Amino acid sequence: MDSLVGKIAIVTGGSRGIGAAVARKLAAAGADVAINYVSGADAAAAVQAEIEAMGRRCLVIAGDVSVAAEAKSLVDQAIAAFGRVDILVNNAGVTRDNLIMRMSEEDWDKVIAVNLKGTFNCLQAVSRPMLKQRSGTIVNMASVVGIGGNPGQANYAASKAGVIGLTKTAAKELASRGVRVNAVAPGFIETDMTKDLNNEYAEKLRQAIPLGVFGQADNIADAVVFLASEAASYITGEVIKVDGGLFI
Repeated sequence: MDSLVGKIAIVTGGSRGIGAAVARKLAAAGADVAINYVSGADAAAAVQAEIEAMGRRCLVIAGDVSVAAEAKSLVDQAIAAFGRVDILVNNAGVTRDNLIMRMSEEDWDKVIAVNLKGTFNCLQAVSRPMLKQRSGTIVNMASVVGIGGNPGQANYAASKAGVIGLTKTAAKELASRGVRVNAVAPGFIETDMTKDLNNEYAEKLRQAIPLGVFGQADNIADAVVFLASEAASYITGEVIKVDGGLFI
């Protein structure tokens, strides 16, 4: 697959899990990739080595996307190294789960800052160069939790619902210059939400999924690559659920 040959991509939170899978799939499709991470330099370097082994260029950039200046620096560094940015994948995210009555202000603020504000910061930073070049595609990582809610995840659900609203607004604002903005909403993915579940609860969840299995990071990455490619050239403002049918 070479649908993204010559394209330059930025993936936030790209050192592990879904972000790493997205970075690898974009590279496999032909893109050069800048990976952002906030911790885990060794993991980021390992993904970089994998991508470079494919014959693609890969830049690793540390930075906290919840800080506007660091998000802008991420975009600036990628453009300085590669000359342009064609694809932004806003994947960086955190969880701080608790029931509403027990949730601390700190845990609320942290999740909103990284998941929602961080997505806005990177989107804002990349919008000017993309508008100037009259092309580009942005894929934001939402969640089915942002659509249907989930007990114990008020902060996470609110942040991802916000990402969906941001996606639709940005799509309307940027469309006239040929920039598309979409979101992917993962369901239960084995590398993320299910890793700490006990076996009984995990089995109950699995039975609620019509396809009968948890998703893999590559399932999400495939949807991101599709949205980033010319195959999705007439799609903007859309939220694609990748959840095995859980939220039909």
